[in-house]
Order: sequence, then structure tokens, then C-alpha cells
Amino acid sequence: MRLYDTTVPAELLAGMRLARGAIGRGELVVIPTDTVYGVAADAFSPTAVGRLLDAKGRGRTAPPPVLVPGLQTLDALAESIPDAVRALVAEFWPGGLTIILRARPTLDWDLGETRGTVALRMPSDTIALELLSETGPLAVSSANKTGLPAATTATEAEEMLGDSVAVYLDGGPVGAAYPDAEARVGSTIVDATAMEHSDGKLRIVRHGVIPDEQIHRIVGVDRCE
Repeated sequence: MRLYDTTVPAELLAGMRLARGAIGRGELVVIPTDTVYGVAADAFSPTAVGRLLDAKGRGRTAPPPVLVPGLQTLDALAESIPDAVRALVAEFWPGGLTIILRARPTLDWDLGETRGTVALRMPSDTIALELLSETGPLAVSSANKTGLPAATTATEAEEMLGDSVAVYLDGGPVGAAYPDAEARVGSTIVDATAMEHSDGKLRIVRHGVIPDEQIHRIVGVDRCE
């Protein structure tokens, strides 16, 4: 058995225990998030991150985002956090906003060809947050083969990723937190690296569950491109 229904107490306990163990061994785990299902690996294990990219059929030029359990981890991983980013985090975390920032150069990890940046998000799904609180930051990408639709159920993820994943945590269909978004839409991704300069602007990299207008409301239209 590798798929655990987290709505059943006994399966939740077993699944979480096995998921923690799998992450510790550098294996992959599929988890629910508030947007789509994600395939997770220890962010500080290059071998595990390599397995994640291989499972999805991706190369190092598409490094995975990193999910974090809270704001303290944001400060630990990002080199600098502009005031506008803190305002976005206060409004949309935990939730469907991924923010690209400069990574601390002292971090001992290899996520791929990141050019010194890291994409960070704090999800609002309780299962994901519980696992993150026990494992620390996880490299997480949508649980699907590259080119196929993102999985919104654990079964869909298993059909695509199969034996490449050690444990599947089934939290039921996801995405209900964003009823106005289209199905299978991931987080909104913004690049805030230019905002470390006084005249720098925020760039919306992917239009996701957080509408552009909500980003503009917080940051200001003149600070976005």
C-alpha cells in the first residue's frame, strides 16, 4: 500500500509516518496542497531533487519551487525581503502565491539552474503544513508528468507518477479554496528579485489562482510589469 486516505485517522497516522521516513531517505512523496497535488522531496538533498525532476520528466533548467511551513523559514532562505513582498505575504500566505527571491548564498542545496534565486510558497493545506513542520522546507512541483494536466486528486497523481513516488497522501480533491479559478490552476508566481532596487518592479511570471488585480492592489500597478 502506498496511497493513504488522510480522512481516515489510522491511514493518516500511517501515511504521515511513512511520508516523513520517505523524505528522510531522499524519496518522493505526493501531497495535497490548496491548489493542485504536489510531488515533494527534501530540498536539501540533491539526489532527492534529481529524482523529483526525473519523475516529472524535467531537466535542471526547470528547478522546483520550495514550500515552507512559515514566515520564519522565508527569512531563513531569502537573502533580502522587500517591503512589498512582506505585504504580499501578509495578504496571501498561507495560500496560492509563489514568490521568487534571491536565495541566501550560504544555503547548502542544489535545486537546479536557479541563478541564485528560489521560488517560495507557504500553502494553506493542513496536511502539507503538518508535514512541512516536521520535515522542513520541501522542493515541491505539481504532481504530473511534464506536459500533462496537473493532478487534482491523489489517484490522478499516482496514474502519472506510479512507482517513482514512495507515498501518496490522499486528501481528496483540491482547489476548492479558489472557487473562481479554473480547474487545475496552480499558484500565481511573481518574481520580486528586481524589487531589491528602489526603482525595481514586480513581474508576474505565471497567472494562477491569485488574480493579477489582487497583486496590483497590494503592490501598486506602477510597481508591477
